[in-house]
Amino acid sequence: MAVLRILFKWVILPILGLLIIISLGLVVTGNAYIFRGLQLTYLKGEATANIDDYVDFDNRTIRAKDAIEWEKNSNFEQVKLTTTLQNALDTDQTVAFAIIKDGKLLYENYWQGYGRNSHTNSFSMAKTVTTMLYLKAVEDGYIGSIDEPITKWLPEYADNQYAQNCTLADLSAMTSGYDWTEDYYFPINPTAESYYGHDLVKQMVNRDFVEACGGQFEYSSGDTQMLGIALSRALEPHGYTLSSYLEEKFWQPLGMQGDAYWSLDGSESIEKVYCCLNASALDFAKFGQLLLNGGEWQGEQLLSKAHVDFMITPNAGAFAEGQAQVYGHSVWTDMDSPIPFYAMLGHLGQRVLVLPEENAIIVRLGKQKGLPTPVEGFNLEPDLGQYVTEVKMILDGLVE
Repeated sequence: MAVLRILFKWVILPILGLLIIISLGLVVTGNAYIFRGLQLTYLKGEATANIDDYVDFDNRTIRAKDAIEWEKNSNFEQVKLTTTLQNALDTDQTVAFAIIKDGKLLYENYWQGYGRNSHTNSFSMAKTVTTMLYLKAVEDGYIGSIDEPITKWLPEYADNQYAQNCTLADLSAMTSGYDWTEDYYFPINPTAESYYGHDLVKQMVNRDFVEACGGQFEYSSGDTQMLGIALSRALEPHGYTLSSYLEEKFWQPLGMQGDAYWSLDGSESIEKVYCCLNASALDFAKFGQLLLNGGEWQGEQLLSKAHVDFMITPNAGAFAEGQAQVYGHSVWTDMDSPIPFYAMLGHLGQRVLVLPEENAIIVRLGKQKGLPTPVEGFNLEPDLGQYVTEVKMILDGLVE
């Protein structure tokens, strides 16, 4: 008993005291979101957010209607992956892989118990969808122009010298100068707070613009979320949430095969538009097909070709001379690579790759980013070069 008393007095009590002090410090400094983050990651055996975590959050449902199945390519039953690609997908925590050729399903496969109807987190692929919504709102007249000043919808920044010259296009191009740290693993940073925090709008508008808009590209989920807040405010008077607008303008017209779920912040006030659109692989593929089609889907122009071109064209002014131009407006670009492509990309290796010269789409979803050997001539993440080159080999071998 004496040993237990000593242990309690000199070990357990100091540890408890330290934990209480740390907890109070996190609360006082506005970092209480860390508790939720720890609960939903480390205590579940994860090191970061994961592709199945939409069940841990409140979501708005984006309802499917009149589903349009992908027509199968005539080579669907015969297609075999290359050995290199098959081995990579088998070993890099892939859960879904699909190829669309000429608007038809050429190949699909699933791993680890996932299937055609599984919902997984888009992560940053949602950024592309958010910019589609913003451009559609311009077409519908809810936003004046692609270059509308952000202060119209974000009056909190009316007196900020940098924000006064910032446009919505600066947010979609990630050239806004908004104060943001992009980090998916260190728990005390704005990205983690935006993911696990309580009031996303309050968090975002309490941060400043600290550099002149229109400068160098700097990847920032904060830019996309600020765009989402502006868009949400533009749509609200017309009776839309971001999710209901997506449902009406794209999800149902595209004939998506299933409902989607867009995760909300802790106050349930707004979608986390920089991430967290949860859907199936073949439904994600339709966004790639829409871009490839120049905004047209089965005879209906869902988004103008001019706006699609705006998204997929590298933003030359955001990159230094001689630097690879790898971003347009919420779309990654590698048009100077041996096999030109542009892409929707997300954390942990979520990919929708569009190969315009091949009239093809590649979708890869997974629990970790693929780590193959880099392919010479490609400027983006190394797994992309391998997916593109291996699929090109498959396409070249098709019998017409």
